[in-house]
Amino acid sequence: MEILTARHLGFCFGVRNAVETASAAVSEGRCAGAPVYSVGPIIHNRAVTAELESKGLISVDDIEQLPFGAFAVVRSHGEGKSFFEQAAEKNIQVIDTTCPKVRKIQRVVESSYAAGDRIVIVGNPDHPEVTGIGGWCAGSAVIIETADGAKAFAETAVRSPENFTRTTVVSQTTFDTELFAAIIKILSTIPHVSVHNTICSATKNRQSAARELAERVDVMLVIGDVNSSNSRKLYEIAKKRCKNTFFVDDINDLTLHELCNCNKIGITAGASTPAGIIKEVITRMKQFNNEGNENNPMFEFMEEIDKALKLPRNGDIVTGEVIQVTDQDVIVNIGCKKDGVIPRSEVTLEPEQTLLDVFKEGDEVQAKVLKTDDGDGNILLSKKRVIISEHWEDINKALEDRTNLEVGVVKEVNGGVIAAMGEITGFIPMSQISDRYIETAADYVGKTLPVKVMRVDQKRNKVVFSHKAVLNEERQKRMMEIWDTINVGDIIEGKVMRFTEYGAFVDIGGIDGLLHISEISWGKLRHPSEMLALDQEIKVKVLSMNKEKEKISLGYKQNLPEPWSIINEKFTVGQIIQGRAVQIKDYGVFVELEPGLDGLVHISEIAHKRVNNITDEITVGQNITAKILEIDKDRRRISLSIRETLDKDLEYEMPDADAEPEERAEEAAEVFEQAEAERVEAELEMPDPDAEPEESAEEAAEVFEQAEDAAEDAEPEEAAGADETEDDDEDDE
Repeated sequence: MEILTARHLGFCFGVRNAVETASAAVSEGRCAGAPVYSVGPIIHNRAVTAELESKGLISVDDIEQLPFGAFAVVRSHGEGKSFFEQAAEKNIQVIDTTCPKVRKIQRVVESSYAAGDRIVIVGNPDHPEVTGIGGWCAGSAVIIETADGAKAFAETAVRSPENFTRTTVVSQTTFDTELFAAIIKILSTIPHVSVHNTICSATKNRQSAARELAERVDVMLVIGDVNSSNSRKLYEIAKKRCKNTFFVDDINDLTLHELCNCNKIGITAGASTPAGIIKEVITRMKQFNNEGNENNPMFEFMEEIDKALKLPRNGDIVTGEVIQVTDQDVIVNIGCKKDGVIPRSEVTLEPEQTLLDVFKEGDEVQAKVLKTDDGDGNILLSKKRVIISEHWEDINKALEDRTNLEVGVVKEVNGGVIAAMGEITGFIPMSQISDRYIETAADYVGKTLPVKVMRVDQKRNKVVFSHKAVLNEERQKRMMEIWDTINVGDIIEGKVMRFTEYGAFVDIGGIDGLLHISEISWGKLRHPSEMLALDQEIKVKVLSMNKEKEKISLGYKQNLPEPWSIINEKFTVGQIIQGRAVQIKDYGVFVELEPGLDGLVHISEIAHKRVNNITDEITVGQNITAKILEIDKDRRRISLSIRETLDKDLEYEMPDADAEPEERAEEAAEVFEQAEAERVEAELEMPDPDAEPEESAEEAAEVFEQAEDAAEDAEPEEAAGADETEDDDEDDE
C-alpha cells in the first residue's frame, strides 16, 4: 500500500489565527479572568471547538445573548456590520479574528454598495461567511450558488437593464473554483459587471492539489468536519475523480478493511482540520499497514506533521508561502502551527515602493526568525536580515576570491564616499574612487560602481571598497590586449581625454597614450589646446611602446605633411603672403607662414626708412604682409620683405654718402652688430640634447654655417667703413 498526501492540506492562516487567538484569550489571562464568548463556533471542527470550550470559551448563537461589557471573539468567518454596531452599544470588548481575506471582501462590498452597486455573492447562502459578507450591504446581496441560479439572475438583468447600472460580484473564500469559473462566465454577459475573484489562494491550492491527487489514486480520504464547507468541497471535488472517496471526520470514521486491497491511497484535509487529527489518522493507517516498514511514504508524511507541530528557533532561516499582503505586513505560511509575519520595517523597499509591489500571494519567500512570538501569537520574521546575511556572505567571498561586486554610491563624506550593497554600507576612500586624480566625489553620488573588497570587519559592520582596483585591473587587461594588437609605426584612432602643459593624453582603446606637445604640430605651441580639443577624435602614430613601464608615446604631426617637404607647392619667390609675427630679434622679425614654417624679415627689409628698433614698428602677434625674396630649401630658410609691399614713394631715410666719418663708422658698427645678431639666430635652432651624436653634429654644423654666412655678408660693409674711417683720420692729422 502506497500513501500519497496532497501538497496543500490542513489549517489555513485564518483558521489557525482564530484558534490561537481564542485559545490565548481564554487560557493566557488576556481577559483578566473574565468569561470569553464566541457567537457561533470559532471554526467548523467539533474537536477544536470542544477543546476551546474545555478551556473556558463560551459559545452562544446570537449577540443578544452576550452580557453587557463581555469579551467576544469574532470567528474567522466574520460578522456583518450590524454586529459591531450592537457590540458598541453593549460595550462588548470585541476580539476580532476575522480572516484577513474575508475582511477584504467585506470592504469591497461595503464600498461598492455605498457607490450604488448591486452586490452578488457567489457562495452558500447558509454559510456564516456569506451571511457576514451580506451584512456589509444591509442584507441586499443576491446569493448565487449554482450555474442555474446565475442564468436566472442574468436573464433578469437582461429583461430589466434599468435596474442593473452596475453589479459587483464577489465569492465565498472556500467556494469551488471550477464552479465559480462557470458562474462568472454566465454573469459576464451582464452589462457593467465587476468581478472580484475572492476565493482564497489557500483554498485554490488545496482544491487543485486534491483534484490532481484524486486522479492518481485508488482511494481518496478527505479528513474534516462534516460542518466544514471547504472540507465538503474537497470531498465533492475528489469524488468526481475517484469513486472510492471517503469523508473521515476523525479516527473513528476510518474503516481500514475497505482499504486492504488498494495500492494507492490519497489523503487531503480541510482548512479547519488540525494537524493532530491528520496525524492520528495516519498513525492508525501505519499500524494497520506494514508496521515497521521504514520505506513506507507515510513515514515521511508523519515527519511533516511532526515538523508542523514544532516551532523554529530564533535565528533560523525559514521558507514559506505568502498567504496575505497588506500595507503594513506580509503573512507567511511556514509549515508550522503558527504563521509568520514580516512587518514592513523588516523589508527593504525602494522609495515610493509598497509591500504590495514586492510580494504577491503564493510567492515563496525566505525569512529569518526574530521571535517565536510577537505578542499576537505570530512568529516575527525578517526578510531584510536574510538579505543582509546573504550580502555578508557575498562580500566575504568576494574578498577571498578577489571578485567584483556592484555597489551604489549613497553620499559624499569627508575623505571619500559611502557605498551600499543592499542593507550593508561600506566606505570608498577618495584615493580608491578613480585611477585618476579627482578633486571631488560629488559626481559619483547616485552611480553604481564595480568594486573590489579591500577589508572586512563583520563584527563592527565595516567594509572598505575600491573602484580604483577594478579600473586598474581592467586597464591591465586592455594593456595586454593592446601589446598584442598594435606596433610601433601603426596609425590608430584615439580620443583626446585631457591636457597638461607638456602634452595631451589620448585614449587609444581603453588606455591612455601620451601625445607630447612637440609631437602635436610642426610649429611651436604654447599649449596643446591651440591645436586640439577635448573629446576630439584624431588619428595618431605609435612612436614608442615601453611594456615594462606601461607607457605608449604617440605622434600627431606625423600624419600631417612636413611643411618644408611641400613648400614648393605652396610658396614661390615673389609671392605676397600673410603671416604672423612670432619672434622679434635685433636683426629682424620672424614671421610664421604656417605651423612649422617661419620666414625672416631682415631689419633692412621692414621699411623704406631706416629702422633702429624693430619693436617700434612691429609687435609679436601682429598680422604681417610680406613678399618672398628667397626660398632656400636645403638650408630651410625663407627671406621676406615687408618693404617690397609698401609704397615706394613714401619718404624714408637712406645712408648719407657725404656724411662725416664718425657717422659712417657708426653705420659700419651697426652692420657689424647685425652680423653678430645673425649668429644669435642659432638660439632658434639649438641642437636637441637627446638627439643621436650624428644628428647633434649636423645641427651644430648648420648653426655654425648660418653664423659664418652672416659674418661674410657683413665683411664688405665693415671693410668699407673701416677704410673711410682711416682716410678721415689721416686727413685730420
